[in-house]
Amino acid sequence: MEKEKRIVTATEQDREEILALYKAQIGRELCPWDEYYPSNETIDADFARDGLFVLKEDGIIKAAISIDEDEEVNGLTCWNKNLEPEGELARLAVLPTEQNKGLARIMLKHGMKELKRRGCNGIHILVGKYNTKAIRSYAVFGFDEVGECHLYDQDFLCYEKEL
Repeated sequence: MEKEKRIVTATEQDREEILALYKAQIGRELCPWDEYYPSNETIDADFARDGLFVLKEDGIIKAAISIDEDEEVNGLTCWNKNLEPEGELARLAVLPTEQNKGLARIMLKHGMKELKRRGCNGIHILVGKYNTKAIRSYAVFGFDEVGECHLYDQDFLCYEKEL
């Protein structure tokens, strides 16, 4: 029997489980996160904009994604002005034991639908330059690579899509 999966806006009661999900990514191939990021402060900022969503299955958080607002990212010159207002999705995480089951795609679809609901015409995402797995996922959704940048001591590819 298929277990029930549902995506909900994260709440304070989810904080510890979300932090554990983030920490489970540290040290995984191509994951740039560390013990300082993402943090409780990151979660606070996501909560402040009702921008943190979790996929729960049988009450357990299996994945998370955030709608982000980062002025440095928004200020990059590669974004298409015709798609404004644009939103950004960030911090997509899936439990290591649940990866390769399509949960990341489910979360991306939800994030894009939510940005559209909030009045965005486009979406942009930064992807680690060498994160081939993520790059393949975004290609499936028809994202265009529109540039490269170096932020937060990392090299990123800039991806964009009309909603």
